[in-house]
Parts: sequence; structure tokens; C-alpha cells
Amino acid sequence: MKIRQEGRAEMLGRYIIENKTTVRAAAKHFGISKSTVHKDVSERLRTEDPELYGRVKDILEINKQERHIRGGLATKRKYAEIACRKRSFQ
Repeated sequence: MKIRQEGRAEMLGRYIIENKTTVRAAAKHFGISKSTVHKDVSERLRTEDPELYGRVKDILEINKQERHIRGGLATKRKYAEIACRKRSFQ
């Protein structure tokens, strides 16, 4: 999906707030890069809609605080799958 730059920051901001999603998930949903989403919601949105920027920033802070937990859970799943495969070969 090709999105014009005008209004893109607000659209991304609303999407992140409505779905309480991460920058990565928003980028995947709209088919654009993570760096573009991050630049839009952290720089462009600040000047376009300061109130929306504040709400998006709060959600991104929560995501940042939870990032290490999600990474740990992904690692736990990875090694659980490896152990399960080893057991099935025996």
C-alpha cells in the first residue's frame, strides 16, 4: 500500500493508538519501513498534531519498557521448540 507523506504521520499515530501496536507492527501493516514509521511518529507528528504525538509517545514508551520481556519470551519459545524436536527424534 503506497501512502503519501501528507497525513501519513497522523494516520500512523492513530493506528498505533487504536491498536496499541509497536512500530514494527505498524510498518508491516502499512508496508513501509520501521525507520519511516519511527521518523513519522517521533518527528513529523510532533509538529502536525502535538496532542496525538503525546499519546503515541506514551504507547511507544510502554513498548520500549516491555521489549526485553517479549525478547525473553521469544527466546524461551525458540528453545522449547528445539527441545521438542530433539525429543521427537529420539
